[in-house]
Amino acid sequence: MESGRATLLREQQLKDQFDNLEKHTQSGIEFVERYTKFVKERSEIEINYAKQIKNLSKKYQPKKNSKEEEENKYTSCRAFLSTLNELNDYAGQHEVIAENLTSQIITELLRYLTELKAERKSHFHDGRKAQQHIECSWKQLESSKRRFERDCKEADRAQQYFERMDADINVTKADVEKARQQAQMRHQMAADSKSEYSNFLTKFNQEQNEHYYTLIPNIFQKLQEMEERRIERVGVSMKTYAEVDREVLPIVGKCLDGMTKAAESIEPKTDSKQVVESYKSGFEPPGDVEFEDYGPGQSMKRTVSETSLSNSRGEAKERPSKSKGKLWPFIKNKNKSPKQNKEPLSNRFNEFMASKPKMTCLRSLRRGLSLKLGSGPEDFSHLPPEQRRKKLQAKIDDLNKDIQKEMDQKDALTKMKGVYEKNPQMGDPASVDPRLVEMAMNIEKLQSEVQKFEGWLAEVEGRLPSKSDPPRRQSGLYETQNSNSSTVANNCAQDRESPDGSYTEEQSSETQVKVAIANTPEFDDEFDDGDEETLPTIGTCKAIYQFEGHNEGTISVTEGELLYVIEEDKGDGWTRVRRNEEEEGYVPTSYVEVLLETNAKGAMTYI
Repeated sequence: MESGRATLLREQQLKDQFDNLEKHTQSGIEFVERYTKFVKERSEIEINYAKQIKNLSKKYQPKKNSKEEEENKYTSCRAFLSTLNELNDYAGQHEVIAENLTSQIITELLRYLTELKAERKSHFHDGRKAQQHIECSWKQLESSKRRFERDCKEADRAQQYFERMDADINVTKADVEKARQQAQMRHQMAADSKSEYSNFLTKFNQEQNEHYYTLIPNIFQKLQEMEERRIERVGVSMKTYAEVDREVLPIVGKCLDGMTKAAESIEPKTDSKQVVESYKSGFEPPGDVEFEDYGPGQSMKRTVSETSLSNSRGEAKERPSKSKGKLWPFIKNKNKSPKQNKEPLSNRFNEFMASKPKMTCLRSLRRGLSLKLGSGPEDFSHLPPEQRRKKLQAKIDDLNKDIQKEMDQKDALTKMKGVYEKNPQMGDPASVDPRLVEMAMNIEKLQSEVQKFEGWLAEVEGRLPSKSDPPRRQSGLYETQNSNSSTVANNCAQDRESPDGSYTEEQSSETQVKVAIANTPEFDDEFDDGDEETLPTIGTCKAIYQFEGHNEGTISVTEGELLYVIEEDKGDGWTRVRRNEEEEGYVPTSYVEVLLETNAKGAMTYI
C-alpha cells in the first residue's frame, strides 16, 4: 500500500511539473512575441521619421524657375541646399535601419516563433503520452492485484468449506468430492492471478523505471534546450538590434560632416560681391551741382537741358496751335530761349517735396505698361548697362552652346553618311542630306543671332564707363549760362527707358523726389498743349535689321530701309526717326546705322 501511495504521489508531482513547464515555456514565447512587436514598432517609427525628414527636405528645395533657384548663386543658399541634400541622405539611412530591422530581426523572429511553438507542442505531447502510458500500466497492475487478492480469498473460503464437508459424517461422499474439486479450482485460479499480477508488476516496474529515468528526463532535457535556444535567440536579436544602428553610423557621420562642411563653405564677402555684381547698373554717379549766385547785380539766366522735363509754361503757350494724331513729350523749340523768370531752386524743391509723385512722362507710362503686359525687348535694352551686358553675354554663351551641339550632330551625321557611302547595304546616303541641310541652316541662323547679340554687346561695352574716366554730370535740374560748361539736366537720365520696355521698377523715395518735378507748371504745359512742331532732320540712318515696332511710339522698319533721324539716342538705346511727313517713331539704335549731319550737335557716325 505504501508503495502504491508513493507512486501516486510521484505521478501527481510529475503532472504538476509539466504544468509548471508549460506555463514557463508559454511565457517565454509571449516574451519573444512582445520583443518582436517592439522591434516592429521601432521599424515603423524609423520609416515615418525618414518619410517626414524627406518631405521636409523636399519642401525647402528651391522651386524651378523661381526666385529661390536664382538665389543659389550665393554661398549661404548653396550651403543650405547641400544641407538639405545631406538631410535627405540622412533620412535614407533611417530607411536602411527600418529595412534591416525588418529583414534581420522581425522576419527571423516570426519564423523562429512558428518553429518554437511547433517544437514545444511536440515535446509536451510526448510528455503527456508517456504520462498516460505509465498511468495505464499502473491501472493494469492495480486491476491484476485486486483480481489476485479476490481469487486468494475465494480459494481460502473453498478450502475451509471442503474441510468442513470432509469432517461432517452426515455429508455424502459425492458432496465431499465436489467441495474438494471446487477448492482445487479456486486454488488454481489464485495461482493464475498471482502469476498475472507478478507479470504486470514486473512490467510496470520496468516501465516506471524507464519513465522516470529515461523518457521524462529526455523530454525535460529537450524542453530545457529549447528554452535555452529561445533565450539565446533573443540575445542575438538584441545584439543585431544594436548592430543595425551601428552599421549606419559611419554614413550618418558623413552626412553630418557634409552639413558641417557646407556651413564652413559660406563666404559672406563672396555673397556680398555677388549682390554687387547682380545689381550693378553701370551708370556713372551724378556730378556736382552748379552754384547759383543770387547776389545783387547778378543776372540769373537759366536754360533747360534738351532732355529736361522743366520746360517753361510760357514757352509752351507761345507754340503755334496745330493738332496732329500723336502726342510726343519732350518737344523742344530750338528757336526760342527759355524764360528767365523762374523761382529759386529752394522754392521749387519745397514744392515737389510736398506734392504727390506721378508718372514723369508718357514715354514712361508706355514703358511701364509694356513691362506689365509682356517681356522686355530682345536686346535687353530695358535693363541698366551692366545688367544688359551680362544678359547679352549669357545669351551669346547659350547660342554658342547650341551651335556647338548642332555642329556635333552635323559631324556625326556626316560620319554616318560616309559609312553609308562605303557600305550602301547599311543605308541610303541621300537620306541624310535633308537633315544635314536643315542643320546647316540652323547653324547659319544661330551664327547670325550670335553676330546680332555680339553687336549689341559691343555697343554696350563701348558705352560702359571705364574706371579711369573722370566723373561726368549725368543728371541735374538746370543749366547755367554764366559759364562756358553747360550741365545737362535730365530728370530721368538714370531711369531712361525705351518705348517698348523700361528699366523702371518700384519707385523708391529718391525716385519719387525726381518724379515730383513733373508737378511743376513747366511740365504740365507740355501735355496740356497737344500741338507739336515738326522736328528738323539731323541726319540719316539705314536699318541693318528688321524691326516690327508693335508697341506704341515705335515704328516698324525693314532691313536696308533709309530713314531720317530727327532725335538721336539719349542713352536709352532708342533713336527717333521719320519715314515721311506722317510716319515717325522710335527704333532701337542697335538696329540702325546712323550718320549725323556735320552741323548737328555732337555730330558723329556710329553703329
